[in-house]
Amino acid sequence: MQTENTDIFNIQKADAADIPRLAEMINRCYRGEASKQGWTTEADLIAGEIRTDEDNLSEIMANDAATILKCSHATAGIVGCVYLEKKGDRLYLGMLSVDIAWQASGIGKRLLVAAEVHARSLGCVAIFMRVIPVRSSLMDWYERYGYLPTGERMPFDGDPKYGVPRVPLEFVILEKRWAGIEN
Repeated sequence: MQTENTDIFNIQKADAADIPRLAEMINRCYRGEASKQGWTTEADLIAGEIRTDEDNLSEIMANDAATILKCSHATAGIVGCVYLEKKGDRLYLGMLSVDIAWQASGIGKRLLVAAEVHARSLGCVAIFMRVIPVRSSLMDWYERYGYLPTGERMPFDGDPKYGVPRVPLEFVILEKRWAGIEN
């Protein structure tokens, strides 16, 4: 774990030049043997080495409703990111990734805060995400920051190009609504 010094981090919108590093970091965080060094790994649940690729990230960036925020370190470069997409009056949050060497240093929390600021700037009333419930430590982490299960479940319908489940999987939907807004 690296130590956090808040004046050496910058969160901003990623651009096309960032795609190769983003793809490498996201894949290293979630898939393959290297991901097992971090706590966000899906390697035991999903076979395959990639969670995304440069084409997928290019498609995301071409979508006017979507944004990828990156967290950059003054000397280490990109150390985290999050994919955000406006869907009606809510913001979808996905691929929250923190480089394995920087996990547990507060970057994930910073990206969540930045996502909430972005959501509010778009007039969204909530942020929602899909999480694999067998990843209980991840579910607990999001719940600590106010993201709660909605009761909605979805099938795990991933593209085999991005991994094949090793066990039966499904998603639960977590959501954080702003204070004073009813469901």
